[in-house]
Amino acid sequence: MKRFALPLFALIAMAPLAAQSDQPGFVVEETGRGFWRLQDAVKAIGPREGTITIAPGTYQDCAIQTEGAITYRAARPGTVIFDTMTCEDKGALVLRGLAARVEGIIFQNMKVPDGNGSGIRLETGNLDVTNSIFRNSEQGILTAHDPQSEIRVTDSTFSGLGGCPSGGCTHSIYLGDNARLTVARCRFERGTGGHYVKTRAVRNDITDNSFDDTQGRTTNYMIDLSNGSIGVIARNVFVQGRNKENHSAMITVGPEHRKNPSAGLVVTENKASMAPGAEWNTTFVADWTREPLKISNNQLGAGIEAFGRR
Repeated sequence: MKRFALPLFALIAMAPLAAQSDQPGFVVEETGRGFWRLQDAVKAIGPREGTITIAPGTYQDCAIQTEGAITYRAARPGTVIFDTMTCEDKGALVLRGLAARVEGIIFQNMKVPDGNGSGIRLETGNLDVTNSIFRNSEQGILTAHDPQSEIRVTDSTFSGLGGCPSGGCTHSIYLGDNARLTVARCRFERGTGGHYVKTRAVRNDITDNSFDDTQGRTTNYMIDLSNGSIGVIARNVFVQGRNKENHSAMITVGPEHRKNPSAGLVVTENKASMAPGAEWNTTFVADWTREPLKISNNQLGAGIEAFGRR
């Protein structure tokens, strides 16, 4: 089985961080001005485009972006941790500006009263996340319904996320009615409930990722295309764990609604297997839409049915 190594910054982040500097931790690159609070740096950029460079350290801080296009960049990938604190009881970054980009940042231990504590809560605008870690929280990335939004997540790790509290389930990545989701070269592992990727986006391209459920607890689907989807699911590695809340399928297409077109969805060149101790059969792709999907060249282990209609 193909092994996915953690990015180098993830290994760096396991080491204790040095004490934080007596200099402001947040610097707006365009002006060189430093700020002690992330919200003040965001406010300084305002409706413009700008980059906030974040010094190494562990921060109990959060910010709300209501305008502009902002890049949030760790000065050294894997040495910036946002821990515990959320804004508006939502997430460490609450985004409703024009666009945001997040580079090299760790989000952890996000918990809020309604059970939807997230590293990133996207409400409007586009989002690009790269080389980041989301761990030990209720959700990693959660979006609101914005049919214009495009979300791209690359080279990142999602670990110890999800659950099914009384108000509904949470997931590693959870998208509303957005235009497009791209997930590439990411690792999903150690889920604590819900799905690893749940998306209602019209188009989903999920490629070259690792979904390792061997240490998952009460998890559900690997990929849930809740309202149907076009796009591509290719070259991913899936391992179905033994501690499942729902082990009936790995990938689902349209289990909630047939709102989005699904004809032509490509599922190809993936590898899927069962973890030791997973003593049940499962379906690799379960389809509720009855539209023509393109499923081919997937390598499936024992106990995995290639396709099933519901």
